[in-house]
Amino acid sequence: MRSNSTPSARPTSCVRTVISRCLIAMVSALLLSTAASANSLVVGQPAPPIRLTTLDGKSIATQDLKGKVVIVTFWATWCGPCREELPLLSRYAQRHAGDGLVVLGFSLDTPDELDQVRAISRNVSFPVGLLGDPHVPGYGRIWHLPVSFTIDRSGDLVDNGWKDKNPVWTPERLEQIVTPLLDRSP
Repeated sequence: MRSNSTPSARPTSCVRTVISRCLIAMVSALLLSTAASANSLVVGQPAPPIRLTTLDGKSIATQDLKGKVVIVTFWATWCGPCREELPLLSRYAQRHAGDGLVVLGFSLDTPDELDQVRAISRNVSFPVGLLGDPHVPGYGRIWHLPVSFTIDRSGDLVDNGWKDKNPVWTPERLEQIVTPLLDRSP
């Protein structure tokens, strides 16, 4: 005869299975919504607006930069490829500022890493700020670094960083993607 005082492993196993399936469904839904948001970016269509609050408290919105070519770049101090890319991007931005280029640097670092962000930002020629929330309306969840998006003078997306096989900026990529936009008059 079976004793009622011994707990059965079966209900616990069923509960674990249900919990596991629920967690898998939730993670899948989150990934799909992130992918859908990022996949809604369409080259040739208006770029989603984004606002950078710089480390010194200034606010710069892409919507206010019509007539400029804008590179929106996401990076972090702990990202090796980002740290290699920033000096190149900084030199390019400095060289082409007079041509109407604006680079906005969004760091994914946390406020407790602000000292490291400030140290790196002192060596770049473009404004930098903390992103805060990695879920950026219109761009999706920023999960892969570095990633950048290029916006032309009319405010349209011309380069979707999520679609780039190798998203790190190189001199060749800058010449291929950004320089032709700078050659066009506003």
